[in-house]
Amino acid sequence: MLSQLQRFGGAMFTPVLLFPFAGIVVGIAIMLRNPMFVGEALAAPDHLFAQIVHIIEEGGWTVFRNMPLVFAVGLPIGLAKQAQGRACLAVLVSFLTWNYFINAMGMTWGDFFGVDFNADPSAGSGLTLIAGIKTLDTSIIGAIVISGLVTAIHNRYFDKPLPVFLGIFQGSSFVVIVAFLVMIPCAWLTLLGWPKVQLGIESLQGFLRGAGAIGVWVYTFLERILIPTGLHHFVYGPFIYGPAAVEGGIQMYWAQHLQEFSQSTEPLKTLFPEGGFALHGNSKIFGSVGIALALYFTASPENRLKVAGLLIPATLTAMLVGITEPLEFTFLFISPLLFAVHAVLAATMATVMYLCGVVGNMGGGLLDQFLPQNWIPMFHNHAGMIVTQIGIGIAFTALYFVIFRTLILHFNLKTPGREESEIKLYSKADYQAARQQTTAAATHQADQATGFLQALGGSSNILSINNCATRLRITLVDMALTQDDDVFKALGAHGVVRRGNGIQVIVGLHVPQVRDRLESLMKNHSHLEKTSMTEAVS
Repeated sequence: MLSQLQRFGGAMFTPVLLFPFAGIVVGIAIMLRNPMFVGEALAAPDHLFAQIVHIIEEGGWTVFRNMPLVFAVGLPIGLAKQAQGRACLAVLVSFLTWNYFINAMGMTWGDFFGVDFNADPSAGSGLTLIAGIKTLDTSIIGAIVISGLVTAIHNRYFDKPLPVFLGIFQGSSFVVIVAFLVMIPCAWLTLLGWPKVQLGIESLQGFLRGAGAIGVWVYTFLERILIPTGLHHFVYGPFIYGPAAVEGGIQMYWAQHLQEFSQSTEPLKTLFPEGGFALHGNSKIFGSVGIALALYFTASPENRLKVAGLLIPATLTAMLVGITEPLEFTFLFISPLLFAVHAVLAATMATVMYLCGVVGNMGGGLLDQFLPQNWIPMFHNHAGMIVTQIGIGIAFTALYFVIFRTLILHFNLKTPGREESEIKLYSKADYQAARQQTTAAATHQADQATGFLQALGGSSNILSINNCATRLRITLVDMALTQDDDVFKALGAHGVVRRGNGIQVIVGLHVPQVRDRLESLMKNHSHLEKTSMTEAVS
């Protein structure tokens, strides 16, 4: 069960990767339409500059305004066991069919379900438009459920052989046929149950607003502590992209009101208290520096240059784009205690900032969220909040350094570069080679994928393969057929997590390319086996 949840959580990361660029475009466009930054003349609606910026901004809204569609189509890329492209098409058609069924049932029997489908699909109505279809506003929750269900149908029936005279309905067509029939009761159950779920969400929103700092601490702690399991997506997803805190999710709500908030002199905490649930990025920027400094200064002097080769790119990755796993997994497997302390400090930092009036959309890094969506547009009227945030962040950087250094020395933890610890597995050359974007890197990734396949026990030992931001997530037939963790590390992996028949290989930011090469190798191997069998029979 946990393995399936991890696989599902990893699949959610595929559509999430589309949001940083879209957020940057919207943030910069809104800033360029703000009279405080470009002047009254350029910001005037009839000025050519403002019109061009508006056109660009509208393009940036594409992902945010179609989040259910994006999640519905994106999840099969990670969940489908084969023919991911065909699975995406089947999910898209089935998801739209489900919404058409909801529309037809709601328009016909709206009184029975207690839903007024004659109302405008505005905020608070419980309705929305998806691809021009007036339907219930199930946000990404409905998209995730339907996408997961149809992908499961795809995995089960895509290869099902049919009689010759029904051959035209094989493959994706058969998946869509089965899903079509399944969508009818799904639409009925959605109309029957979702209005009650909406009431529950509204109650949760009220609780979160009332919980204040305690809610922020618990949310941030869970978001960090669950990273090794891959279940942290289920914590931040409903808040950032779903309706757990505000309708439409914090990401969309913040972007929609960015100009309004930037021009207001009211405290941002008063304007948007729910923004306390999107402060977890502060640990990526400020905490990462403290952790890196502690690891560096506790390393043996003769090893510090090599350790710096590991820490500098990993820390920059965390600070600039919000991907912390290369750094966090460096010490997670050496000492889970350090990771638990990290989660506590991250939650405490976010809570202290919230108590001091810091809110916003700050779950990522400097380049994708902090600068374009928060600090730059908010600086004119909310510079005090930003200065407070940076001051608290620097204080926690020092706190991270002191606490991590003390624990490492006190418990004599074998972090990279300390005495006999094997820093050769974490050298600068290894780390950079795994992240090159040149032809040499492609060769390295191909060799790495081949090595991983052998270390995993071959194609026949792999039931399914998936990935998140930095990790391969693989379900195996027999864990005993895999090789030791040191073999994976020698191939460039930063660590290995084993649980039951599930294994996670921490690869780095180039993990999508490694996964693609692995799947290609597995497909070729399967093809060769079939060819050999055919020749043998012949």
